Amino acid sequence: MDKTQLVEMALEARKKSYSPYSKFSVGAALLAKDGRVYTGCNIENASFSVTNCAERTAFFKAISDGNKEFEAIAIVGGECEKTPDKICAPCGVCRQVMMEFCDYDNFDIILGSTSGVIKTVKLKDILPLGFGPDSL
Repeated sequence: MDKTQLVEMALEARKKSYSPYSKFSVGAALLAKDGRVYTGCNIENASFSVTNCAERTAFFKAISDGNKEFEAIAIVGGECEKTPDKICAPCGVCRQVMMEFCDYDNFDIILGSTSGVIKTVKLKDILPLGFGPDSL
């Protein structure tokens, strides 16, 4: 699966976002090593601390399905009811979840937009000196 297809799947997942408080909808498409793709959207709650990001939704769906080996994730986000024309990076909590389940040196994080901008970064580059299972 190429990056553009994964971004398109993230855009579709974004449509399912429940974000009445922040008005910022995010979609994610997580590519497992076996080729399956797990999508997620952000799901907010009036008690903000129990809100769940799109990236974590995708990871938790995959993990609850028994899949724990991943190659890449595409993320698209922006204001609700508007076309996301800028890239949107994962929050720190989502980066930490990636650190738990992904290859620190090789996991691709694809930041997409509808303007055609696609930026790919490695987990190690957006979470320097990350703390994960190998740190224990």
